[in-house]
This record gives sequence, C-alpha cells and structure tokens, in this order.
Amino acid sequence: MSFTSPDTAPDAAPIIKARGLTKVFDKHIAVNGIDLSIAPGRIVGIVGPNGAGKTTALNSILGLTPYQGELSVLGRDPWTERDELMRDVCFIADVAVLPRWMRVSQALDYVDGVHPRFNRAQAEGFLAKTTIKRSSKVAELSKGMVMQLHLALVMAIDAKLLVLDEPTLGLDILFQKQFYESLIHDYYDKERTILIATHHIDEVQHVLTDVIFVDGGKIVLSCSTTDFESHFFELLVRPDDLAAARELGPIHERHTFGRSVFLYRDADPEALATLGDVRTPSLSDVFVAVVTNQPSTIKGAA
Repeated sequence: MSFTSPDTAPDAAPIIKARGLTKVFDKHIAVNGIDLSIAPGRIVGIVGPNGAGKTTALNSILGLTPYQGELSVLGRDPWTERDELMRDVCFIADVAVLPRWMRVSQALDYVDGVHPRFNRAQAEGFLAKTTIKRSSKVAELSKGMVMQLHLALVMAIDAKLLVLDEPTLGLDILFQKQFYESLIHDYYDKERTILIATHHIDEVQHVLTDVIFVDGGKIVLSCSTTDFESHFFELLVRPDDLAAARELGPIHERHTFGRSVFLYRDADPEALATLGDVRTPSLSDVFVAVVTNQPSTIKGAA
C-alpha cells in the first residue's frame, strides 16, 4: 500500500519518494515493499507497534542501512550520498544520546564546528528560555533538560527535513507537551518537513498533518488528518440498536462502562446518529482497529 501526502503543489518535488522500499534481515522482512511520496511542509506521523518496521524505514531514509527498491530523499540516494544529504537533514533518535561527559558549552562548540548551517545565536536564544546552565555536564541534567538541549541544537540548524524516532520516550507528560510546543512554535514554518515515528500516537495527534500506520513492515493505513475526520466515525450505540448498528458494517467494536462503541469508515453520519452518539474517534482507536483487522488491511482515505 502506498502513501502520497495531499495538498501538494503541482511543481513541488517530493521530499521523500520511495517505490518498493524493502529491507530484509536474514529471513525477516522488516520493511515490505513500501511506496511513499511525502511533500514539503508536512508533519507526518509514522505509527506502529514495536517491531512494525518504523525505525528500519527511518534508517533507510537517513542512509544508515542499505535497502532494496527505489528511494530518494531531497533528490538524493541516501545510501550513496549520505554526506551531502545530512547537510539538509536533522535526526533525533532519543533525547538521551548526547555524551554524558560533555558540557552544554562544549555541545554548542561541537555543533558549531561541524555543521555549516548551525546558527549558534539561535541555539543560545532557545536555551535562554530554559534553566540549563552552559557549564553543566549532560550527566547533571534531567532527561527533560537533555531533551531541551538536544532540541535547541537541532532547531538552530537550517534543515529541510527533521526526523524524530520516539523523541519523547521516557519523558513525563509536561516535557512531552513542551517538546511538541517548541517544535511547532519555534521550528516548524510550513516549509520544513517533519517525520515523527512513535507508538504513542495520542501525544502527537494534535501536531500532525498526515498519519501513516505501519504494521508487519507494511503501510496499512495512510491519510491526512483532515481526511481522517471526514472518513472515520465512532458511535456510542444505544443498547436497543446493537443489531442495526452491526448491519452498517463497523470495522471494530469495543465495550466500555456497559456500552458498546463501534468504529466505522465512510459510513453515513446521519444514519449513525439515529442509533446513538456520533463523534470523531482518536487516532489510537483507529490504529487498534486497523491492526487487529490484520492480515487484511484497511486502505487509507482518499
């Protein structure tokens, strides 16, 4: 199944374009024939359970692993042209990867020395909004403060593509919120493209323009978040209308607090409303429905 980000200008070249992207480890197929076309200026959530192939796909995009199939990132082959590619790409795998012995001032010095597009004054401005001391070692910082430092370094680089792999793993809800607020308000400008791989979909739902569900190395659902709201409906069914609700073909059913909740794709919301309360489901609820309906997949909204 393929993914093409919507709202693409006719002359806008995709930031990422893949056809038949595949990665095999021994006999295990980690990424299985993925097609992608992601336009500039999108914030795309790649969502899947552990082992779904998210990180392997990102590693291919970043030129960290060889692959089969066709893949172009910013017009370059990421495996053979990685040095040139990384001038325009930033990557955060985990907020705790900075060397623990390094002082904050040394981290600034290092990035300033190795990356031609690093704006030190901008990084200093981001850090001025925190309580982080320049003399502190990374080992002395909380995980949330390391996140703030790492994000300040990344946001000060003039990159076209930012790739985040579980960026807030292990952070409490306060720092998660601060992370994504900083990302949207201080970094995103509707021209940069951001990929966020996670299995905690609820914490990123509010910032995404597009979502891709991955399971078993395949894309099992893809759509823009705008299309999502017009294609998926959740119905809190009245007890006397269960049979009628099932006749409308829900893709998932669950029970909570003695009530039945049905999930539909491309159903008539007016018909659903005659059977109970209709609302927009969360991305996580749709994700559970899609994955539990495997091996048959639900195609993304058009």
